Amino acid sequence: MNNFKNKVAAITGAASGMGRTLALELARRGCHLALSDVNQAGLAETAALVGKLGVKVTTTALDVADRAAVFAWADQVATDHGKVNLIFNNAGVALGAFLDTVKPEDFEWIMGINFWGVVWGTQAFLPHLKRAGEGHVINTSSLFGLMAQPSQGTYNASKFAVRGFTEALRQELDMAACGVSATCVHPGGIRTNIARTARMDGSIQAHTGQDAEVARARFDKLLNATTAESAALQILRGVERNKRRVLVGLDAKFLDLLVRVLGSWYQPLVVFAARKMMSR
Repeated sequence: MNNFKNKVAAITGAASGMGRTLALELARRGCHLALSDVNQAGLAETAALVGKLGVKVTTTALDVADRAAVFAWADQVATDHGKVNLIFNNAGVALGAFLDTVKPEDFEWIMGINFWGVVWGTQAFLPHLKRAGEGHVINTSSLFGLMAQPSQGTYNASKFAVRGFTEALRQELDMAACGVSATCVHPGGIRTNIARTARMDGSIQAHTGQDAEVARARFDKLLNATTAESAALQILRGVERNKRRVLVGLDAKFLDLLVRVLGSWYQPLVVFAARKMMSR
């Protein structure tokens, strides 16, 4: 898909960050939009900004972990817009927790949004994309879907799962030759509010001596290498080129290369860096 004009794109997590900048950039290119998020106030702000650009915009308050709600939304988007060409499964959350004591409900929470939300969004929209005859599934993984890090095991699990799911999906779509493709996005540090809204388990302080706010601030500092606006442009360029994988930011590209070169030997380097950071 090398032209977004008069296409219809559905975006989850559209209230802020990459979801909002993707919506704005697509609207500038003449793409009509169906936006969703649990944050209704932020969603309304995005819709107001996009509405000034002359495209049709619909909004839905949506928890992507709710399978029935996601499928109902997909059907409603197709009804409201007449077709759907792109689904950006972008909604995501973060959780700081050590794996030996992470609460089951927190683990289920992050997997429900980061992984199952991607699965439900893909399955719900694929029939509509195929019916349109030209479509693309864009699933957001992470740099942490390429490499692991202490205290981010649940996030790693969700984002590695998104990577495997999307890579297999792309292969199946290639085999089917149905006019629909898929791209897995791996952002590095992006200036969004994901760190500021992350849950921090009590195990963070127990293992590191840092309280939740200090840990959250350190996490936020790491996620400031690339603007959300630049990320949106890189993602859309990847869709235009039908890339299987989009690495967003120089940090993602560098660390992806490091993991490829070192293999599992990247892990001792991460442990060394984590210990040094936690000792500050």
